[in-house]
Amino acid sequence: MPSIAENVRLVRDRIAALEASHGRPAGRVSLLAVSKKHGPERLREAYEAGQRAFGENYVQEALDKMTALTNPADPEPLTDIVWHFIGPLQSNKTREVTAHFGWVHSVDRLKIARRLSEQRPEDMPPLNVCVQVNISGEASKSGVAPEEVEALCETIAALPRLTLRGLMAIPAPAVDLQAQRAVYRPLAEQFRSLQRRHATMDTLSIGMSGDLEAAIAEGGTMVRVGTALFGARNSK
Repeated sequence: MPSIAENVRLVRDRIAALEASHGRPAGRVSLLAVSKKHGPERLREAYEAGQRAFGENYVQEALDKMTALTNPADPEPLTDIVWHFIGPLQSNKTREVTAHFGWVHSVDRLKIARRLSEQRPEDMPPLNVCVQVNISGEASKSGVAPEEVEALCETIAALPRLTLRGLMAIPAPAVDLQAQRAVYRPLAEQFRSLQRRHATMDTLSIGMSGDLEAAIAEGGTMVRVGTALFGARNSK
């Protein structure tokens, strides 16, 4: 079984190969390691392989890992990890998120955006946020409808303690590459349109292990990969 370090190398190599095959500039697509349900020792292995950006879905689980990995008593505390919150965000969790994360990918309503802006500590840089878009119209998924994205982006861009960085989406599974690309294409076009009005927008957070190629082919700039790096999740 490959080590986590080997998995990191393999995933990065695949991203580089897909960038080349689809005419994307080398290094344009960054890797976000989705580490939910994996313990801090596994994150440390990925860190030692050069990974710095980690995505977490659950606030308390993430805070426990942060404590374990940044303990000053540790001979090698990991102080330069960039933590991304990628799960649905409840109002009662926004304060903890603003105090501990550098990014939030799952902003899908104005109430949450305002709370994040109001609660972001003054001694920290503005919180990087992406608007989550429900591109497949699934009732079970979070995200704003595509026709509401522009208005939400305009509002977020005006909030003082946030930086609008881009869009995020988790589409319904599609059967093949062309179907996957077709789902992502309207979102990518909307992203490029918004970039012309918002200079800070540089991130299209799309693509996971199963649709990595489609995401990169359609212009994704950040892919979220978990199982291919860490193996199967502990369901407990």
